[in-house]
Amino acid sequence: MVEALVISNIVLWVIVVVLALLVFALTRQIGILYERVAPAGALMPTTGPKVGEMTKELSLTSISGAPLTIGGESASGLAVFILFISPTCPVCKSLVPTAQSLVNSEGKRMELVFASDGDELEQHQNYARDLNLGEYPYILSQELGMTFEVSKLPFAVLIASDGTLKGKGLVNTREHMESLIESMDTGITTVQEYVNHIQADQPAEAVTPTTAMEQTS
Repeated sequence: MVEALVISNIVLWVIVVVLALLVFALTRQIGILYERVAPAGALMPTTGPKVGEMTKELSLTSISGAPLTIGGESASGLAVFILFISPTCPVCKSLVPTAQSLVNSEGKRMELVFASDGDELEQHQNYARDLNLGEYPYILSQELGMTFEVSKLPFAVLIASDGTLKGKGLVNTREHMESLIESMDTGITTVQEYVNHIQADQPAEAVTPTTAMEQTS
């Protein structure tokens, strides 16, 4: 009886050790896959202003009546993160607090601006009130959307403090928006450029091929 108990304990410990080794191996494989797979970025349209170009200065007015300049060199010295939203876009509503959290996490180096188009000013004022956007500029302008050729929402544009366009694209998650900020910080505008950068530092077999981030939204 005692011998059977000892043998069963030994078998159990062997199983535990084997499972621990399997978990370790799987964890290592997940780490390798994470290094190999490039980050998912915002879907960047091929039309409109190109990343790296100087943006055109636009004199606009927020829905509260405050004058606002978008594009060109920033008088405040801050980068401008513009999120294009709409009262009829369900994804936009869920993405607004994410954008607020993201820009706040960047400290004092950028400001968040919301933008949309349409003729019903009161509808957008109510929309901004429902989303508690009182402290953020909200622009209602067809000209702004046409300048960056915004065709689908939610869409984000990141303009550096010197007025250059650093990122743009269709965004549906925080990761998509973070990719625009990463683009500004690293100077890498597409996933393909990211892969080329990694391949320059690692053996070719360490990176799996991927497609460019630039896609038509």
